[in-house]
Amino acid sequence: MAKKKTLFECQSCGFQSPRWMGKCTSCNEWESMVELNAEQIKYLKETTNTSSSANAKAIPITQVAQDNITRFTSGSIELDLVLGGGIVPGSLTLIGGSPGVGKSTLLLKIAGNLAREKQKVLYVSGEESAGQIKLRANRLEANHDNLYLLSEINLSSVISEISNQNYELIVIDSIQTLYSEETPSSPGSVTQVRTITFDLMRIAKSLHIPIFIIGHITKDGSIAGPRVLEHMVDTVLYFEGDTNSDLRLLRGFKNRFGATNEVGIFEMNKEGLNDAKTMAGRFFNKEKLQSGSALTVIMEGSRPIIVEVQALVSESYGHAKRSSTGFDNNRLGMLLALLEKKLDLPLGTYDVFINISGGIKVNEPSADLAIIAAILSSYRDRELSSETLFLGEVSLTGEIREVSGLTQRLKEIETQGFKKAVIPNTPLEKTNLKCFVANEVSKVVEWM
Repeated sequence: MAKKKTLFECQSCGFQSPRWMGKCTSCNEWESMVELNAEQIKYLKETTNTSSSANAKAIPITQVAQDNITRFTSGSIELDLVLGGGIVPGSLTLIGGSPGVGKSTLLLKIAGNLAREKQKVLYVSGEESAGQIKLRANRLEANHDNLYLLSEINLSSVISEISNQNYELIVIDSIQTLYSEETPSSPGSVTQVRTITFDLMRIAKSLHIPIFIIGHITKDGSIAGPRVLEHMVDTVLYFEGDTNSDLRLLRGFKNRFGATNEVGIFEMNKEGLNDAKTMAGRFFNKEKLQSGSALTVIMEGSRPIIVEVQALVSESYGHAKRSSTGFDNNRLGMLLALLEKKLDLPLGTYDVFINISGGIKVNEPSADLAIIAAILSSYRDRELSSETLFLGEVSLTGEIREVSGLTQRLKEIETQGFKKAVIPNTPLEKTNLKCFVANEVSKVVEWM
């Protein structure tokens, strides 16, 4: 008798193996290998061996006609900013985020905005009934005749609805709930997600309809499903923010039609997820600073935001702890080692905790100087001036290096009414701020 062929597939990354493994060697996920049946293995072989009969011919790039990308507004200034200026017809956009962060709320709001402008929009939901979506639409003021709801998980039914109507925008909520009858596997599996995404991409490109896809995320914060899912789509957006806070950040990680350095800021209220009117004063305390607090300016895309850095330094009872929220823990360890070596501070016997207020994450080194100032303020139990901000990247040698966009940051500091700034070099443009130039960490200690 012929030996039975077996194949195991990782449900996190799509890695395949002829043997079962407790831990996937590709993504290091435990208990994620699932055995495929004979029908699924046959389907994979057929799709892998299928090739186009037409012979493609390469042409010089100088003879290729350039595509003229057009955009239309989504009705949200922040979303348009992240997308690079607006929605591109025929684009496939993937939005991920933790449960309850506002993915469905935002896209239903956008769908309502476009329907109000007489554009035909289809909202496909495999997780909620049409009645549930209707309740949320009442709160978001998204009830318009051009907004169509479809509560369906069968991909063939969705494609049939799209082919029968001339929709100008499609929202899929979510990709893990849809299934294709042609693929012999359960909804949400790696094979299903890969197949459905390919079909949606084909529809978006052939009919020039922009499609927004909502994706679930795993416990480590990445979008569930195979990594090829993020490669197939044109744009990948992630929602960030604490569900206990009313602020949400929409960050672009991939965009074939624009830059990925912009960040959209939204606020959650009774009317849903709306564009944040102003960021001034949202991430810092305008009153007198307590010991252990320092202010700095970070760049989120093209906009400067003033944030408050909080530090707590206390005597350790045993092994010293280092913990940070909103800041890289490895970089915190580097800064503490630098302070011990350059300033002879016995921080090895102290617990150090860092927090960036407002739930925002600092991903740039320009906040190094503010982190050090907050640590020294807490260690000495001495309050810093609430009119002074700290800007600068700190190197391993203790040198304070300049940061990008210094002029723009100083303008924001001056606009918010602050008087002083500790910076690594003299500003190129004239400013009314009183700037203290510090080239080394020891200079900052002397100033404090």
